[in-house]
Amino acid sequence: MDNRLADMEVFTRVVATGSFSAAARQLGQTPSAVSRAITRLEERLRVRLLVRSTRSLTPTAEGEAYLAEARTLLDQLEDLESRIGQRARTPRGLLRVSVTVGFGAMVLVPLVPRFLETYPEVELDLTLSDAVVDLWQERTDVALRSGRLKSSALKARRIATMRRVVVASPDYLARRGIPRVPADLEAHACLRYNFMGHEWPFHDPRSGDRILQPVRGPLSASDGTILRQACLAGLGLMWSGDAVVAQDIAAGRLVEVLPDFAEPEPETIHAVFAGHPHLAVRIKAFIDFVHASVG
Repeated sequence: MDNRLADMEVFTRVVATGSFSAAARQLGQTPSAVSRAITRLEERLRVRLLVRSTRSLTPTAEGEAYLAEARTLLDQLEDLESRIGQRARTPRGLLRVSVTVGFGAMVLVPLVPRFLETYPEVELDLTLSDAVVDLWQERTDVALRSGRLKSSALKARRIATMRRVVVASPDYLARRGIPRVPADLEAHACLRYNFMGHEWPFHDPRSGDRILQPVRGPLSASDGTILRQACLAGLGLMWSGDAVVAQDIAAGRLVEVLPDFAEPEPETIHAVFAGHPHLAVRIKAFIDFVHASVG
């Protein structure tokens, strides 16, 4: 396969230095390799580009014309590579992010203004969804997801951990009573994620066993913000990541119940992204920013 740009570079160096040997030294090639490049170029163009003598190399009229165009093209190529290289070092462009609804609404969205202020050349396309997305098919750059990761070709970085809690409004607990053990939930209205089924996981502090407690209630939804609003309205109990309801607990709008039965291992939030040796700097900047802000 011929390399026309390389031959073009050789020609401009030969003219600039006035000899094959000097050009070869600058290019890190042998004089014979330089000579072959000039020969290839002349054969491809079917014109003579250089007049060779024992003391000098002089461009022909065709050589002068080719030299002018060649220098322009090589300068444009250098400028292009410089601009793209600089672009690769500066976070910019469209960044598509998918995040679970609860974590996104309560934790990530409040960070967005500061992120965009820090990286003003990034355009953020944010999708809040509790559905598991296919990064390739959905053209998503980063997904923030909780729980154990399935084996895949994707890369993941730990962002934060969340403790799972059960909460209810003070009004609900005043009307229906406070559950003391997981089995008490059988008599309570439980607001559920519709993709989780009808069981909530707990940990028995005495035996160390894991408990899968059957639950039921008047509402199930795929959106954590819907369940949170229903919980705040006193409709029932909610099983949630603590980051989603931390502000509500601190303000007294929600109350944690069954804290002694919470699973001891916190759930990990990961940033999931396609592995690549040259990861786009906007993706790395976003992951670093979120990790530093909530990790």
